[in-house]
Amino acid sequence: MFNTIALGLVALVLAFLCYAALQPDTFRVSRTASIKAQPDKIFPLINDLRAMNTWNSFVKTDPNIKLDYSGPASGKGAANDFAGNSNAGSGRLEILDAEAPSKVTMKLDMTAPMEAHNIVTFSLTPNGGTTDVTWAMEGPCPFMGKIMGTIFNMDTMVGGQFEKGLAELKLKSET
Repeated sequence: MFNTIALGLVALVLAFLCYAALQPDTFRVSRTASIKAQPDKIFPLINDLRAMNTWNSFVKTDPNIKLDYSGPASGKGAANDFAGNSNAGSGRLEILDAEAPSKVTMKLDMTAPMEAHNIVTFSLTPNGGTTDVTWAMEGPCPFMGKIMGTIFNMDTMVGGQFEKGLAELKLKSET
């Protein structure tokens, strides 16, 4: 009886691991918000990391987060190292490229709660009297990420933070 139960549990674990292994090797999460402001008003709130961190939902999850800025004040090369609680995590965010006023591309290197190396892109598209702002993140999904992704819905978790951040950006941009 015990052997049958043990074999059943081993089979379930192996099936789960096989399922996880078959998941995609990359991921992408994105959310878009329509903001009643022109791109040139919104762009500086993204291209300057100090300004971005006034509305960045990930930073707001830890009121005691430590932020250390380096490089230029904005644009390519601007960076900040961050060390926060388990919700905010720790790592570095650096602007790789900025195309005023339509796009900012960043590199996110997380060191905690787990190591990750992703690309974050903000795209600003004029749409009449509004601007559609898309916040996207993509990167590799190693085996541990695949396991986590089968247990937790990463699109919902990360996407939910994107939605909160875009709502804050909307408030700042529309006033």
